Amino acid sequence: MFEHRKERLLSLPLFYRRLALCLAIAAGLVAFGLGIGVLGYRYFAGFEWIDALLNASMILTGMGPVGQLPNDGAKIFASLYALFSGLVFISVMAVVASPVMHRMLHHFHIDEGDFDE
Repeated sequence: MFEHRKERLLSLPLFYRRLALCLAIAAGLVAFGLGIGVLGYRYFAGFEWIDALLNASMILTGMGPVGQLPNDGAKIFASLYALFSGLVFISVMAVVASPVMHRMLHHFHIDEGDFDE
């Protein structure tokens, strides 16, 4: 997906297209994670749709649960969803930051004179 360090630096319009693609992938990951949370809170905790959305959103962003969990199944789901949400957060940050970091590092390699090797 990314160019090799010996290749030319990607033009700005193509870089913006790559960045938009990565943002779309990140949004898809967030939507997928949020969907799992909403369905899980709806099924395991018996929350209404809006309460399930609120709880899933709060867990996914690292804020913590809002509603009282009524049973052990809901508590187990909330624990597993919290662990899953941490992985989603790390993955989204990596997908969003990777094009910017790659462009920056690629720029430094070109300046070093490694382009002619």
